[in-house]
Amino acid sequence: MALSACLAAPAAGEGTFDAAGAFAVLVATERSVLTSVTPGRLTRIAAPSRPLFPRRKAAETTPAMPSEVWISKQPTATGGPQWQCLTEALYFEARGESFEGVIGVAEVILNRVESQAFPDTVCAVVNEGTGQRHRCQFSYTCDGRPEYVAEPRTYDLMGKIARAMLDGAPRQVTGGATYFHTVRVNPVWAARLDHTTRIGDHKFYR
Repeated sequence: MALSACLAAPAAGEGTFDAAGAFAVLVATERSVLTSVTPGRLTRIAAPSRPLFPRRKAAETTPAMPSEVWISKQPTATGGPQWQCLTEALYFEARGESFEGVIGVAEVILNRVESQAFPDTVCAVVNEGTGQRHRCQFSYTCDGRPEYVAEPRTYDLMGKIARAMLDGAPRQVTGGATYFHTVRVNPVWAARLDHTTRIGDHKFYR
């Protein structure tokens, strides 16, 4: 029986409308229909194949390099030998560069650690060739002068940068460089490599 028939107002002279009876008929009709539907069909009706309001995927973003302000506000950094080696390398090789320039030197060192063409620890990369004439990869390790920290505040900043880079800060400024040199020299090997960028007084290559 159709719902409209059950709930239609009675015509004149038909007597009082029986709402309870009409509702009972409606329920009985619905029950009859439902019993004829298979369980699988009921499941598909109750749970549609795709959500009514699908969640939007979070936008994929590249993490940003920590800013100099953020780095400077971090507590004094600490770490083991690898952190110590990276901090010293940044201080003695790049402390006169801009913040981005320091990051660039850190990237070169860490890119070398991950390359099969170089040693696989920070300390081994920094000290490669030390004691061998014209083989030092970082000049401060074989310039014959003791490593003396004359600028403690700068050294503290280098330590914070080293900590951030070792902890996974993104490497975004050198294009994957594994070599760099100051613009005051023109090494023969530079012509064999791809120049990726220049930051301050340093040119970077891979």
